[in-house]
Amino acid sequence: MPPLPKEQARPHAPAIAVTTESLKTLLADDMLEVDRALRASLDSDVALVRQVAEYIIGGGGKRLRPALVILSARACGYNGRQQHTLAAVVEMIHTATLLHDDVVDESDLRRGHATANAMFGNAASVLVGDFLYSRAFELLVSVGSMRVLEILSSATNVIAGGEVLQLMNSGNPDLDEAAYLAVIQRKTAKLFEAATQLGAVLGGAAPEREAALARYGMHLGTAFQLVDDVLDYSGDQTAIGKSLGDDLAEGKMTLPLIRAMATGTAGDAASIRAAITGGRRTDLKPVLDVLARTGALEYSRTRAQAESEAAAACVEGLPPSPHRESLLELASFAARRTF
Repeated sequence: MPPLPKEQARPHAPAIAVTTESLKTLLADDMLEVDRALRASLDSDVALVRQVAEYIIGGGGKRLRPALVILSARACGYNGRQQHTLAAVVEMIHTATLLHDDVVDESDLRRGHATANAMFGNAASVLVGDFLYSRAFELLVSVGSMRVLEILSSATNVIAGGEVLQLMNSGNPDLDEAAYLAVIQRKTAKLFEAATQLGAVLGGAAPEREAALARYGMHLGTAFQLVDDVLDYSGDQTAIGKSLGDDLAEGKMTLPLIRAMATGTAGDAASIRAAITGGRRTDLKPVLDVLARTGALEYSRTRAQAESEAAAACVEGLPPSPHRESLLELASFAARRTF
């Protein structure tokens, strides 16, 4: 597919796209530095690399993972510049996973815009995703910390394994809750965990505090994914930037469906099984009826709330600071968000 014509290029998203107004204000200067690091990292003598990477990174998103690096570093007393580099690295790794995800899922819409693979083709998306991974690790070397390298190399390996697990379970209506949670903790929550752990490492936190901040990230990431599961069946399409029922059309068993199959009637289970194995968006209405009858969306919200409360408990022992308060606020926000 030809490169995106200049007149169609998506305008840059604001550098600050994190989740709450108070968080935007608190991190405004830091996130501008992260944005500068991201833009500099996209420099390449290969025009298509620059174009595709800029398209996806400039396309919006909450910038939540880089914000977590900074919040956890600041909460541990760090005030240097390496937090901006690591925050940019984490966002680049996240962006690379999105590029690969959209190819695997054959997605054509993300955040209300055409995906990079829809605009440029699958080959370009995969290869630019590889470029972002390699550039991220190139930046990591400049930090000069084996501990940081260890955390992020392990995280990317776990994430890749999670992607494979999800692919293996595509179209599998027999996936249970425990197995599903294992997938999302590897695929999604692991990078949240790495982000907050990196901040703790930068701040020279004691091992028990580093471990607590890592657990915070894991619980927070799990809560965010569980709410994403809910929003796929109940969100505002404009706000969430994708069509309702995308997970169903892709044959993904998420927690609402797993809960509905476990608690509904045999007919309810049969409806979900047929929709998942067939991957048919036309089956959305009967599936929505099943989810409503079984209370599966409310159950999933409750599970997300439990993860959010567990995240908050992990950071309550941090010294009082605006950054600690923002970590607590994010934990609360994660389960009640609507976008």
